[in-house]
Amino acid sequence: MTPLPAPLPAPEPETDAGLAARAAGGDTLAFELIMRRNNRLLFRTARSILKSDAEAEDALQDTYLKAWRGLGGFRADAKLSTWLVRIVSNEALARLRPRSAQVISLEGAMDDTAHAAGLTLPDDPDRQPDRAAMRAELRRLMEARIDRLPDVFRTVFVLRAVEEWKVEEIAAALAIPEATVRTRFFRARSLLREALSCDIDVAIADAFSFDGARCDRIVCRVLASLADQPAADPS
Repeated sequence: MTPLPAPLPAPEPETDAGLAARAAGGDTLAFELIMRRNNRLLFRTARSILKSDAEAEDALQDTYLKAWRGLGGFRADAKLSTWLVRIVSNEALARLRPRSAQVISLEGAMDDTAHAAGLTLPDDPDRQPDRAAMRAELRRLMEARIDRLPDVFRTVFVLRAVEEWKVEEIAAALAIPEATVRTRFFRARSLLREALSCDIDVAIADAFSFDGARCDRIVCRVLASLADQPAADPS
């Protein structure tokens, strides 16, 4: 019996530089791969500035249109993701300017302010409905608190903590010193801890609340029970 040939090794994923070169030549399939590789990163970056899902999507769309037109000028000695983050940051900031007379600059603002789902075992506690609901609520709370960070801290925090970029990568993408990246990140993390600590204190104070409907229900039940009891002997 003739042995089956060994399976061919999986092809190596194409480099960003190769995709950029193909896209610059008009290859839309290569550009689609670029977008799919960077969609989450760029959306999070835009949203960290705009604090709106819809506006972040619009900024991301315009970013890709600008990138498509400008790929001929991309230099492969830089990371493609860094180049794209710079574009989407500028695009998002441009959308903020009509809202305020003050122009916000990522470069100078610091000086001004000082998997795919897989099958799991049914007894996996992190996949139980109550745990999933709790994690979703915690995620909403965290996202809301990140949205309330000062503008100059928010993008740095998202890139560093959420996307896990290195300090030097963020500095290159936002055109700010590495020391500024570290300062903004630590300050953002401190502000989040303070805010979340306050949220926890309030939640503890409200835990097992006994007002409102629950209070009324207990009082009504007790009064109804008392009505069925014989009158107390005054002696």
